[in-house]
Amino acid sequence: MKHVVSVSLGSSKRNHKVEAEFLGEKFVIERIGTDGDMEKAIALLKELDGKVDAFGMGGIDLYLVAGERRYAIRDAQRLARAVKKTPIVDGSGLKNTLERRVIRYLATSGRVPLAGKKALLVSGVDRWGMAEGLAQAGCRLTIGDLMFGLGIPIPIRSLAQLKFAAAIIAPIIVRLPFKMLYPTGKKQEEIKPRFTKYYLENDIIAGDFLFIKRHLPAELPGKVIITNTVTAADVEDLRRRGVRTIVTTTPELGGRSFGTNVMEGVLVSLADKPWQELTPADYEALLDRLDLKPRIQDLNLDR
Repeated sequence: MKHVVSVSLGSSKRNHKVEAEFLGEKFVIERIGTDGDMEKAIALLKELDGKVDAFGMGGIDLYLVAGERRYAIRDAQRLARAVKKTPIVDGSGLKNTLERRVIRYLATSGRVPLAGKKALLVSGVDRWGMAEGLAQAGCRLTIGDLMFGLGIPIPIRSLAQLKFAAAIIAPIIVRLPFKMLYPTGKKQEEIKPRFTKYYLENDIIAGDFLFIKRHLPAELPGKVIITNTVTAADVEDLRRRGVRTIVTTTPELGGRSFGTNVMEGVLVSLADKPWQELTPADYEALLDRLDLKPRIQDLNLDR
């Protein structure tokens, strides 16, 4: 039985463990939060190195991505260097492939109409594949990197603007402590409404769920959420706020969706070549074999 562990800087309250089967292989899939403690995460990675089949790096990315340019996050590199034997991935391979496929699926199936809709993407450099997919599907984008990442109330209105902003700002911010950019530990449980105008004026709210959750307004009537990791409690909270439909790009396992880092860990465990050599085409081939579909859950169809 294969064992994939996501070591996350996030809250331990979101820990989860399930058994699943993919392509005839049985898996134990586990998420372990370290409550924002970088040293604890490093110690856990070292302890499990060589004893599991793949690590997911949760609550942090190795890179920010804007077009063809990648900007390495210093704190994430520290985590990756702690591992010597076991493959370690951050989900970027799936963000660039699976999430594009999900947007195409929504656009072509008609299950969630996208063309002409207004979409708030809370961070584009975290999910460049989703950003391009939404733009190609005909969404009118508001990109929230400056707002949700830095607290600067300035929306970005195009991918070209995002590339320009990233070229100026990203080389600086990737050197900052990651907790300054993204909620870690107990901060993941806090909700402080902000930027409410942008939540309410868009039909679709997309991107990393903890960024979405961070500033949720009291009501989100009729909105569609396209995101990644949500728990059953998250879904009920969105139902109470009036969200119409929630789409998670990764499938439901044991009552919740896991992050892209976990599912990428599953894919590298199934691959027939060293994980460092995997290309986007390899990921696409594995995804074709798995035939993963997004979870689409209607919460308030009358809204």
